Amino acid sequence: MKEIRDILKAFEETQKLGKQTALATVVHVEGSSYRRPGARMLIEDDGQLTGAISGGCLEGDALRKALLVMTEKRSKLVTYDTMDDDDAKFGVGLGCNGIIQVLMEPIDIADPNNPIQYLKSVNEKRQKTVLVTLFSLQDKKAPQYGTCLLLKEDGNILDHSPVLKDVLLADAKEALINQNSSFKNYISENQNLTAFIEVIEPPVSVIIIGAGNDVMPLVDMAEILGWETTVVDGRANYAKKERFVSACQVLVSKPEQVLEQIVIDERTVFLLMTHNYNYDMAMLRQLLQKNISYIGMLGPKKKKERMLNELKDEGLIFTEQQLSVLHSPVGLDIGAETSEEIALSILAEIKALFAGKDVQSLRTLKEAIHPRSATAIEEVKLTSKS
Repeated sequence: MKEIRDILKAFEETQKLGKQTALATVVHVEGSSYRRPGARMLIEDDGQLTGAISGGCLEGDALRKALLVMTEKRSKLVTYDTMDDDDAKFGVGLGCNGIIQVLMEPIDIADPNNPIQYLKSVNEKRQKTVLVTLFSLQDKKAPQYGTCLLLKEDGNILDHSPVLKDVLLADAKEALINQNSSFKNYISENQNLTAFIEVIEPPVSVIIIGAGNDVMPLVDMAEILGWETTVVDGRANYAKKERFVSACQVLVSKPEQVLEQIVIDERTVFLLMTHNYNYDMAMLRQLLQKNISYIGMLGPKKKKERMLNELKDEGLIFTEQQLSVLHSPVGLDIGAETSEEIALSILAEIKALFAGKDVQSLRTLKEAIHPRSATAIEEVKLTSKS
């Protein structure tokens, strides 16, 4: 989502300056490539680029192709084939081993159905969206219909599909249910078209309970990732807007009132970082009873065990599934020491969770986070001659 938001912001600036633009989208990859389908890049007529379709090796050639697309005002599918060892013939040193299909679409601001309008609709609300891009792999000279259908989680539809309307909508609905992007090839007597049916998730929403100094690098890094952040603390002298990046929401609240001010969805995660046992305890009591995908808490395992025992004494018994979302100690085992390194380990663990990757979390360690041997004092016996 960050790339889409960056493109939309850049596009607004191009309109003030009267520039021509084109949108480049990776619509299919066979083999290895730096970016995957769904990578996008806004190309301006003066060579300015926002977003990326590769690690930097395709962009120069893509600019040349995009300028032609702007002039002809017609979408074009460009193939970069690096399966051949001699990729120098393309004029780009990709260093990959794959076939990359990039769709170039001119942006006509007079057309209410241009691709940018679809991206704006994707960005309007925090909800899942399915975006369909239609193109012809078999015949590059055939019409490349491009971005043509959008289905939102709330049922809203934006559709100007020139062909296959019912079929594309049905497949978009299936993708929304399965939450999986896919590729479909539609073959008939008259046409052979491929659709990239892309599921786009809203950005991760990170609710950080605690506004201490160690939270600041976490907010900064989350901002770079394009995640949404909210910082909550009961101390007004810490929970100040000016201490955090402009996009961060800052709340001063008692723990019992926090959830009244927060919208929770499947991509909302909580981090307990107040360094205040009672505040963290009050939040954990509420969060474990909610349907939340991830709760991270600073502190040693003994802190977590003590809290869970106290909750048990209160009569709150949680299932194994409810407790599985609690990550304490929070973060990946990367040997983090500073607040910046700890922030990195926490964000990496959250990213791995949503990517479905199995990684070594601190909560699974059998030994202490910091080996006791690292701080052991070696005894050195000195003789009288020493």
